[in-house]
Amino acid sequence: MRIGVIGGSGLYEIEGLNNIREERVETPFGDPSDAFICGDLDGVEMVFLPRHGRGHVHNPSEVNYRANIWGMKKLGVGWIVSVSAVGSLREEIVPGHMVVIDQFIDRTKSIRPVTFYENGIVGHVAFADPVCGELRKMVLEAANEAGATTHDGGTYVCMEGPQFSTRAESELYRSWGARVIGMTNVTEAKLAREAEISYATLAMSTDYDCWHPHHDDVRVDDIIRVLTANVATAKDVIRRVAPKIAAFDGPPPVTGCMEHAIMTRPELIPPETRAAVEILVGKYLP
Repeated sequence: MRIGVIGGSGLYEIEGLNNIREERVETPFGDPSDAFICGDLDGVEMVFLPRHGRGHVHNPSEVNYRANIWGMKKLGVGWIVSVSAVGSLREEIVPGHMVVIDQFIDRTKSIRPVTFYENGIVGHVAFADPVCGELRKMVLEAANEAGATTHDGGTYVCMEGPQFSTRAESELYRSWGARVIGMTNVTEAKLAREAEISYATLAMSTDYDCWHPHHDDVRVDDIIRVLTANVATAKDVIRRVAPKIAAFDGPPPVTGCMEHAIMTRPELIPPETRAAVEILVGKYLP
């Protein structure tokens, strides 16, 4: 089973990645962000996708998350490691540090589709623990082995964007106990769960959002500078986590989570809708 990585452009340029090829996938939900980059990393089959497209052409609300996750499923991906730039909401999470998060708060505004199950089919999947615990452990271990200053656990606030937070919003999220803030990962996590793909986030702190009294407000040029420095570390984490995932005994832990999630009587599902979700839940539909 293949391992997927979603992140910024360039993450697939990893030392040791062989047999590199592009695959464009047509999906019932439109075009993915870009071509999928497939290759072998030390014998492990990998699939990479730049979330915002190469050149960063899709803002967080425009990313076609459904097409991205559906395309990963089509290509045989059972695990996804999401590499994501975030703002820090805590003093101890210094720009340049990594956080392997375990929870989300969704502050998006229903601009972006967040489910595969609509247009004549209804599905309700458990999401209390939105990150795959086994995969999270492997990412945390790999990040520590890579020498990154890594924080174990924490809540990621997912805001809509593309604007950054107001100072009042930033302080509100801090009062909730959240540790980092970003604009993309909760949507990916929801869809990955619906697709029965184990998902975890490696969050790279690039700034202190705008709450910190002794640091400048968040600036794009500062984010890019820190993010560029973090990319080498992220590549090392991916290289180290891939064999750990490949060695996992059994299918991805979320396998089977949709078995009893579809509420719609099968005979009432429109043919076009059923065709769109066949790759996801067809095995559960008579």
